[in-house]
Amino acid sequence: MTTTGTAVWGRAEQQDFRSRVRGCLLGGAIGDALGASVEFHSLDEIRREHGPEGLTDLVPAYGRRGAITDDTQMSLFTVDGLIRAQVRRDTGAWHPPTDVHRAYLRWAATQREWGPDERREEDGWLARQEWLYARRAPGQACLTGLGDDTMGTLAQPKNPDSKGCGAVMRSAPFGLLVGWEPQLVFQLATECAAQTHGHPTGYLAAGAFAVLIHSLAQGEPLDNAIQRALAQLSARPGHEETSTALKLALGAVRQGLPTAARVESLGEGWTAEEALAIGVYCALVAEDVRHGLLLAVNHGGDSDSTGSICGNLLGALHGETALPPGWLAELEGRATILELADDFAMEMTQGPALHGPAGSAPGWLARYPRS
Repeated sequence: MTTTGTAVWGRAEQQDFRSRVRGCLLGGAIGDALGASVEFHSLDEIRREHGPEGLTDLVPAYGRRGAITDDTQMSLFTVDGLIRAQVRRDTGAWHPPTDVHRAYLRWAATQREWGPDERREEDGWLARQEWLYARRAPGQACLTGLGDDTMGTLAQPKNPDSKGCGAVMRSAPFGLLVGWEPQLVFQLATECAAQTHGHPTGYLAAGAFAVLIHSLAQGEPLDNAIQRALAQLSARPGHEETSTALKLALGAVRQGLPTAARVESLGEGWTAEEALAIGVYCALVAEDVRHGLLLAVNHGGDSDSTGSICGNLLGALHGETALPPGWLAELEGRATILELADDFAMEMTQGPALHGPAGSAPGWLARYPRS
């Protein structure tokens, strides 16, 4: 499983990979939903409202329990863009950043339009999911970066001063490209992050997060994954904030039992490196997925993003069966997330059977058009 498009996958490998893809996307969505109700609240406010242990369960946000935010919305469109890139490769038009950018433009349309009535066939099936047409506190950098059709690049990024967490929180799917080399995963994640977040910390944290997921999706422990991410960062100009944040997360593990105060010592999560550090720390010290996610959202900061990042990590590490079933049962959009996760896993493991020079499955091209 080391070369793009040519790997031979056994049945057990396919099943393991699909479980990790499902775990990553569903785990991120659960963390997002948990944190959605307490984002912008201080720790004292969270404890006054929910008791001395803080938040311990899903509570209503945006009118329902289990509601997701822009973090999950954009992660799903990242997956959609990556599948479309694979499909379009048959045409010789191989430039994944462009396909991901087009997917992000489709997400941006969901933030402006009332519903999918105006969607064209070439927009694919995800853009026609009515439940995604909901504005859930999207970051300003994401909205302005995608406010026109011009694609930001590393050479000419959008919002060059922005290092908010809006790019890192959507970048887990790049790490699920397990047939790619880590440096290529890192590069693609940074190129796509620069479409909205042009500060080096904003896009390098996204690249580091993708490399973490890439290692976990192949069965490596989180400690090893962090060392791989640090190695990728070390060669990049402007990496210091992100590298320091990851090292602080590692150091916090050695300081004693995990507490909300220790989480808050890493920051509030509004910036990319702080959100990454908090998510990584909570995944490192997690006794199980439930414990890690509750730790990741019970702090005074960007709780949905830190919960989402932690959930992506733990889901990729342990697979879907480790996720708390009670929370899964109430998760908004669960059927769509599962469908997209399975489509991604099928594209990555069986893509040549779905499309190629010898012929293509019409149903697949209807879902992920080449146009």
